[in-house]
Amino acid sequence: MSRIPPWPRWLGVAGLLPQWTLLFVLAVGGDYWRFAALALAWGYAALIFSFLGGMWWGLAARGVERVDGWVWIAAVLPSLIALATYTPWVFGAEWPGPSLIVLGIAILLTPLVDRKLRPLAPDWWMSLRWPLSVGLGIATLLCGVV
Repeated sequence: MSRIPPWPRWLGVAGLLPQWTLLFVLAVGGDYWRFAALALAWGYAALIFSFLGGMWWGLAARGVERVDGWVWIAAVLPSLIALATYTPWVFGAEWPGPSLIVLGIAILLTPLVDRKLRPLAPDWWMSLRWPLSVGLGIATLLCGVV
């Protein structure tokens, strides 16, 4: 396992800041900021989750001869799951708390796909993906229950 290059390492860590900042706002910001912080937390989690699907698609395209069909399905699922977690709001159901919990769990599970794609990824990939997935997944779950 090699060392994570500086750009992905620092940008990855910086990518955790929005969700943890929103969690802080939810914890101390009072009711005035609550819905905005929840909606932003959902949006950020959905955006990053969809981005991960795009990363998987790119890795699959890179090794198309060696990739099983499930990888292509896994690559589009994050966007579809994110959309599904948005629909309760459209229909007036409780949102975004439960949707944040679904996204948080899904993000925590993303390293399982990353691990399967490891032969197509840089050798430092899992060293980056585990802490980022755990960091964002936990922050998203906490936003959903605060």
